[in-house]
Amino acid sequence: MTTPPASTPSTGGRRNYLLLTAAAFVTNLGGAGAMIASAFAVLESGGSGGDVGLVVASRTLPLVVFLLIGGAVADRLPRHRVMVAANTVNCVSQAAFAALVLAGEARLWQMMLLAGLGGAAQAFFGPASEGMLLSSVPPGQASRAFAVYRMAMHGASLGGAALGGAMVAAMGPGWVLAVDAAAFAVAASLRALLDVRGIAPREPGGGMLSDLREGWREFASRPWLWGIVVQFSVANAVVGAAEAVYGPLVARDSLGGAGPWGLALAAFGAGTLAGGLLMTRWRPRRLLLAGTLCVFPLALPSAALAVPVPAEVLWGVMFLTGVTVEVFGVSWMTALHQEIPEDKLSRVSAYDWFGSIAMVPVATALAGPAESAFGRGPALWGCAGLVVLVTAAVLLVPDVRNLTRHPKPPLPTIPTPRDASPGAEAATEADTGTAAGTGSGTEAGTEAGTPRPPRTTGEVPTP
Repeated sequence: MTTPPASTPSTGGRRNYLLLTAAAFVTNLGGAGAMIASAFAVLESGGSGGDVGLVVASRTLPLVVFLLIGGAVADRLPRHRVMVAANTVNCVSQAAFAALVLAGEARLWQMMLLAGLGGAAQAFFGPASEGMLLSSVPPGQASRAFAVYRMAMHGASLGGAALGGAMVAAMGPGWVLAVDAAAFAVAASLRALLDVRGIAPREPGGGMLSDLREGWREFASRPWLWGIVVQFSVANAVVGAAEAVYGPLVARDSLGGAGPWGLALAAFGAGTLAGGLLMTRWRPRRLLLAGTLCVFPLALPSAALAVPVPAEVLWGVMFLTGVTVEVFGVSWMTALHQEIPEDKLSRVSAYDWFGSIAMVPVATALAGPAESAFGRGPALWGCAGLVVLVTAAVLLVPDVRNLTRHPKPPLPTIPTPRDASPGAEAATEADTGTAAGTGSGTEAGTEAGTPRPPRTTGEVPTP
């Protein structure tokens, strides 16, 4: 396997790291609750499970349509500006959604339209933010960097899901959606302050189509990459349908409503925190083999909802799934960081996203009819079985089994001038260590979108 040229991390320093982490924390805190609120907003307006699926699909469809363009744009323009613009659009769409729900005037077509606007913004945000993170982390610190960043991100999701479920139960979904709109405004302000002067300018390509073709060649030349994307095109679709459509319905009918379902999502968040902590210490040599084996438990929540199990058992299942999915997520990010050239990161990320979520609108739109035709339980068992099937199939790809972690490069030695002050050498060593540490979690994001591939970077999706 050919190793790409090493990318040079951006030089934003500790300030950039703190800004990016704070922005991700804020949007995940608001987004986790908004994902619950949007589903219950549809149900409380008189909608059915099929209507919930239509709203989710309305967000995902423009996301799929514009993703490849978003990836090409993010590899041409300053990525942080693309992110700020997308955050602003998401803020406006969520604020309008909240206003309609609070006024009691929300109609299905209005919710679908606003969801579509947010999805279009997400198509530009996702590749830009993923490229920003992957190009900002020092090679020797990549695995721990991604684990630490994702721990901060999932910690916010944990609190947001629990708080959001409680707020929906106590105050109604409209106020939770308003909080999410405010979170996007704060995140946009933070990302506008990023210092990206240290990022080398990218050479303009031969046009949009030429850029897309170049990104496709980079994507298609790696069997491990497209193999796993095909795997998750199915897995994300069925998991998205199970959790976005069937989950709230099971919660309403068997678990006691929004509160227990919010706690189930919070348990998943707690599991991802535990998985992230594990990955700060564990460095599996065969990155994708270890990660893919940890995808099998992704079938468990659908099976638990199919039974359905008591709320306490569901919380345990969601926690375990969070741990194992996070192992895959960190391993996947490390593989991308290691194998993909910096100037193509956003385009490759866009193809990754496109393949991974292309089937989600279809699955969520068909979730209601499938329930009517087969029953909710059989539909959920089918979701679980498909996750197991495609995960077993991708293990047949040799590169998935054999891709190995590169040896950790030594940190560069910075010579100390002869006329330096007595404390200069110590300060230089301290700065070097700080730079390595603060790279551990710079920007990512899959903000405010559809049920997002659990292997990727990013922020909690909000339909």
